[in-house]
Amino acid sequence: MEEVCLNSEPVFDEGDDYDANGDFGVGHDDEVGETHAKKEPPQPTVGLEFDAFEEAYNFYNLYAKEQGFGIRVSNSWFRSKRKERYRAKLSCSSAGFKKKSEANNPRPETRTGCPAMIIIRLMDSKRWRIVEVELQHNHPVSPQIKRFYKSHKRMILAARRAQPPPEPVTEVHTIKLYQTAIVDAEYNGSVRIDEREGLKPIDHSKHLELKEGDALAVYNYFCRMKLTNPNFFYLMDLDDDGCLRNVFWADARSRVSSVLFCDTVAIDTTCITNKFEIPLISFVGVNHHGQHVLLGCGFLGHESVEYFVWIFRAWLNCMQDRTPQVIITDQSKPLKSAVSEVFPKACHCYCMSYIMQRVPEKLGGLKGYEAIKSQLSKAVYNSLKIAEFETAWADLIKHYALGDNKWLQTLYEDRQRWVPVYLKDIFFAGMIPVKENESLNAFFDGYVHKHTSFKEFVDKYDLALHRKHMREAMADLESRITHFDLKTKCNFELQLSKVYTKEIFNRFQSEVEGMYSCFNTRQVNANGPITTYIVKERVEKEGNEKEVRNYEVLYETSQIDIRCICSLFNYKGYLCRHALSVLNYNGVEEIPSRYILSRWSKDFKRGWCVLKDGLGNVVDVCKYNPVYWYNHLYKCAIPVVEAGAQSREHYKVALRELEELLNRFNIVEDNVV
Repeated sequence: MEEVCLNSEPVFDEGDDYDANGDFGVGHDDEVGETHAKKEPPQPTVGLEFDAFEEAYNFYNLYAKEQGFGIRVSNSWFRSKRKERYRAKLSCSSAGFKKKSEANNPRPETRTGCPAMIIIRLMDSKRWRIVEVELQHNHPVSPQIKRFYKSHKRMILAARRAQPPPEPVTEVHTIKLYQTAIVDAEYNGSVRIDEREGLKPIDHSKHLELKEGDALAVYNYFCRMKLTNPNFFYLMDLDDDGCLRNVFWADARSRVSSVLFCDTVAIDTTCITNKFEIPLISFVGVNHHGQHVLLGCGFLGHESVEYFVWIFRAWLNCMQDRTPQVIITDQSKPLKSAVSEVFPKACHCYCMSYIMQRVPEKLGGLKGYEAIKSQLSKAVYNSLKIAEFETAWADLIKHYALGDNKWLQTLYEDRQRWVPVYLKDIFFAGMIPVKENESLNAFFDGYVHKHTSFKEFVDKYDLALHRKHMREAMADLESRITHFDLKTKCNFELQLSKVYTKEIFNRFQSEVEGMYSCFNTRQVNANGPITTYIVKERVEKEGNEKEVRNYEVLYETSQIDIRCICSLFNYKGYLCRHALSVLNYNGVEEIPSRYILSRWSKDFKRGWCVLKDGLGNVVDVCKYNPVYWYNHLYKCAIPVVEAGAQSREHYKVALRELEELLNRFNIVEDNVV
């Protein structure tokens, strides 16, 4: 849709203001009467959102009144066909200059060309967001100056019209008070209002409960990061009363990782589920070393569909609308509804680790608990076919008379979202455990406990990310310079030692070694080009006991397609010992390229200039967009920085080349001029 600005010049005459027909939210006004101790309203900040244009205007107008200046709508942009406003510039009333008058006695010039302003834009979520802020004036401003600007007068008149009539009051009137937890942490992010004064109290259960100093620490951190890191992204969600409901942010590295490793994403709500002091929600992916990487995080004010939807949309906005193929969450109805609404095309699964960790809590009081736990684990982890799981589950329920257990009923109803045997066609990149002894730790495990405050978390956040980044940098260095020890004479091992990062190669190497526990590979069926094999393997049971298990492998000869019933390739991203045994049986000396994922390669980050995702698909981004230029250059520069920091010699080379590049920019600039 074409977007045009119908008024490039201010549309109001000198001193004119926006009039919302009297429907203004007000507060802190001497003529109306104060209902609580006077507090300075928050400064306008990029990222603040409002439900309507009028609310954004009122917010800035109240701030202006407290600072001692008036405001007006200096520019508005409308969509060409519907005349719908989608962008506006709210400026200080001293912005610009008046047109020269031909009158004999023209009024004196009162404008100074003041730059102070905010720009707001209507987002896809139908909320208005502050996208640009300038707070500095080029003229004195002071709240002590007893000058009534037109915008303030109309606010007072609107408030007076909203006052109840002198006759007995028959209903309560609510007045919006614009303040935020960022500056009002003393009151847990809300204004304390006495119902006896005729105002509706705020529902404290649906916004962030902040202690003194928490909100200021979060706000200062965001401001500091925005100044030092222009690619830092954050959004704050305020309710109608100005209370902080939700917060989302992502640093530059998280935004880079969101482009590369967003194929499979886990949304960690452990802190919310376990009622931690901070309602932390984390978006986590897996990098080319199999390490967890942060793709963004936030604080959730309430565990509801509406709040989850807001934070999911914030993350999607940060990711430039790149939707994950797979999303893993805890088993939760609000999460299920929110994921379905925001990510309708993604495959939504439940984290099996979270579910199995609740077994002691949910079943620990039952008679024969240890036997129940053991049989449940076998049904979940050992079933290779759906029929096997269904039979094992039915035996469990019948043998221990668990038919009335509500929790188990819920698990069974949702079995297609969390039991591995139902998820074999989904790529998880190692994000779900497939063996009983595997587990997944939360990204901030060790940095957050039940009573960690917002302020403490902000202090630990940088430390946690620094250590994670150092670990990734060391893994990059080891993968590039370390010679991998080969443990077999199998060519598969040699082939991938030249491609994979060290950690992923070690995992694959265990599968190559596991080929020696497989025996009696035999063909059992042939249907055109597709041949079915059975591979026998000795697997460990409890203790030192072993049993022989049969694994069915399908092999397509013309395209060299292979699929094992254990589905390790989809679960982990590399071929299993059973598939390798069949390839070896058929004389195939190299693993087909389709089974060597680029997301595990040691040079993966160096290929960022081609902007592909973890599965090798080219990312579709407008190459004529300055935002794309910035993000793309940033992604390409990180490997240079990391390689340059590996030694003093590398550092000197990188610094010299960067200085030369800047000089070339200056030459180009001079030629343009």
